Amino acid sequence: MLGHWRTFQVFSLLVFLGLGGCASWFSDDSLDPAVHLVKVEVVRAKLLEQKFILHFRIDNPNDSDLTVRGLEYRIHLADMLLAEGEHEHWITVNPKSSAFYNVPIRTNLWPKVKEVVKMLKNPNQQIPYRLEGEMETGLFIAHYVHLARNGVIIPADLITE
Repeated sequence: MLGHWRTFQVFSLLVFLGLGGCASWFSDDSLDPAVHLVKVEVVRAKLLEQKFILHFRIDNPNDSDLTVRGLEYRIHLADMLLAEGEHEHWITVNPKSSAFYNVPIRTNLWPKVKEVVKMLKNPNQQIPYRLEGEMETGLFIAHYVHLARNGVIIPADLITE
C-alpha cells in the first residue's frame, strides 16, 4: 500500500510539473484593442422612447485576428445615466486593421426631461459624456477589455435639418 502511495505522489508531482508548461499555451502577449466611439446616430426620438446607434471603431494592433464577442456598456450624459446594457454580436477584426461595431440602444429620458432640457438649452454647448464597460474578445477563451472613455457631444451636430 505504501508503494502505491509513493508511486501516486511521484506521478502527481510529474503531472504537476509537466502541466506548468501547458500554461504557456494559453498565455497571451497580444495588446488590447483600442475602442473609439466615433458616432452617435439618432434613429428615432419620441417622447417616451429614444433609439440610437452607437458606432464604435475597434483597432486591432496585433498580428492575428481579433474576435469580438460582445460589449457591455454604460453611457452617462453629464452626470445622468443615459443607457446601459449588453450587445452580443460577433465580428472579426483583421490583423493590424480596424472594423466598425454598431450597438443599437434604447432609452427613456422622460423621467429626466428637466435635466435634458437644461442641457439642450444651448444646442451649441458641449455636453460631456462618459462610456464605461467591457468588451469580450477571444475565440475559445474569453478575454475582457475594460473600456473607459470621456468626450463631449454638441447637440446641434445631432439635429438633422
